Amino acid sequence: MRNVTPVSTGSFWWLLPLVVAVLLVVAAFDSYFTVSAGNVAVKLRFGKLVGAYGEGIHYKVPFIDNVEKFSVRIKKDSFNTEAFSKDLQTVGLTLAVNHRIMPNTVESIYRNLGPEYTNTILKPMVEEWTKAVIAKYSADSLISNRVEVAKELNEILKAKMAEKEVIVSDIAITNFEFSKQFLKAVEEKQIAEQEAKRATNLVEKVKKEAEQKILQAEAEAKSLRLQREVVSDNLIKLRQVEAQLKAIDKWDGRMPTYMAGDQMPFVMMK
Repeated sequence: MRNVTPVSTGSFWWLLPLVVAVLLVVAAFDSYFTVSAGNVAVKLRFGKLVGAYGEGIHYKVPFIDNVEKFSVRIKKDSFNTEAFSKDLQTVGLTLAVNHRIMPNTVESIYRNLGPEYTNTILKPMVEEWTKAVIAKYSADSLISNRVEVAKELNEILKAKMAEKEVIVSDIAITNFEFSKQFLKAVEEKQIAEQEAKRATNLVEKVKKEAEQKILQAEAEAKSLRLQREVVSDNLIKLRQVEAQLKAIDKWDGRMPTYMAGDQMPFVMMK
């Protein structure tokens, strides 16, 4: 048999101080934590929440306390959802929601909502109230009323999330999606409206031209009527006198020597 030489345990005692030193160094580094600007933290001891902390350096029990950090800056999340319009058209929406938590509410939010409150509370709230608001509008009016829809959603979600101690600062609708059938119907409607508008413009043009001709004819008729009213017996006599005066102006002063016909000749006497 092979002889095995026993190892003396005393040879490992020199490692004990090294292990203790390493543990002390690790414990020293694990005995504090830092919270940077724009963040807050909660400290857990065996799973129990024992406090919330703002920015700076804070103490914790090494190897026992755990720390979870949260941002209190404004955070932007995008949500995709579907809703039915007033005329029962399926509408897909993409919404951008800006939200944040307040430093003094982080402990309450952690207890009641949890660190994933965006998925557990905010997203379901956005989907629920988006469906309620979209149902008030017809599909073809949603695009033109996008600002009003976003404003109404903003007011509702601000109030509802404020009850959960989450601050919603702004909501924007970044995209609408409609079915192909609906988009085709909208396009056909626009084409029909354009053609109807062109036909209306043509009718109006013809109508104006006809009105102008009627006005012109009425003006001419009025002018002729005035001319007939002006021509009177006195005017005729005046025109005759004017003709006689013109004839006198042309007369050279000589009298005729005879008259035509059976009349007696007119003899000029010296």
